[in-house]
Amino acid sequence: MMLDKLNWRYAVKKMDPTRSVPEEKVEKILEAIRFAPTSSGVQPFEVFVVTNPALREKIREASFGQPQITEGSHLLVFAAWDNYTAERIDAVLEQTQKARGASETLAAYYERLKGMYLPRTEEVNHDHAARQAYIAFGFALAAAAELEVDSTPMEGFDPAKVDEILGLREKGLRSVTLLPLGVRAEEGDWLQGMAKVRKPADELFTVIA
Repeated sequence: MMLDKLNWRYAVKKMDPTRSVPEEKVEKILEAIRFAPTSSGVQPFEVFVVTNPALREKIREASFGQPQITEGSHLLVFAAWDNYTAERIDAVLEQTQKARGASETLAAYYERLKGMYLPRTEEVNHDHAARQAYIAFGFALAAAAELEVDSTPMEGFDPAKVDEILGLREKGLRSVTLLPLGVRAEEGDWLQGMAKVRKPADELFTVIA
């Protein structure tokens, strides 16, 4: 059951560098990311799957030395668009038309979207794109748990340095979060085996009937 797998997962603090996540499981996690919902179906982000040891060592240095980045076998870097542009939105329209057929209604919808997004500041648009990336990030965490793949969600890094390491700014992207994937170490992880701490349901949820 999915809830059992979510209880199984935790933010692994020490991974076994001698063990790798099978590629077929990584591919399923990436498919979960691809199928995640986003506002107007725009998918304003990209995900970089980093396995190169030298690059991951540099990213670890830019992430306050967190060892999971190099101890894990795969590092997912979620990078959101720096801004919405007419070209980017037109590309979404073109892809949608190929899948569903062209229509005046569809074209008008994305024209209205450009009218809403393009006048906004770059920072407002990037923040919006980053929130869409986080939806996919959540799907990745859930998919990894379902597949019993260990992961560690990370915001503790220097985005500017990671952007530089991966050349993201030149691609019109900015890193927003990291997700190392790997296999939990049998020993040396202070968090392993500890009770999961969450707010009780009556404090977290308010039912408004």
